[in-house]
Amino acid sequence: MTKSLRNAAVTALVLSLASVMSMAQTSGDAIYKAKCQACHGATGTPSPGMQKMMGVKPASEYKNLTVAQIEATVKNGKGKMKPVSGLSDPQVKAVAAYFKTLK
Repeated sequence: MTKSLRNAAVTALVLSLASVMSMAQTSGDAIYKAKCQACHGATGTPSPGMQKMMGVKPASEYKNLTVAQIEATVKNGKGKMKPVSGLSDPQVKAVAAYFKTLK
């Protein structure tokens, strides 16, 4: 009985930690670093080369966009930006909200 209870507790702990790790990996800043930073820069300011080649503007120039508009751009692309693949709707919402925080 004690061994079964211990195994159940360990299993519950492992599942809880996995859930927490999954949530941490889907935070807006982590997604931004993985999917957006290469073009938009770590702080929302693209490199001069990326700015010239792809027409990427600093995040500050997108401040009038709503989170919903940014979500639509992430999902559908816009201009030279292709849609970002491999993101769930909650992840798109998280990265769009994070993008709004960049100056």
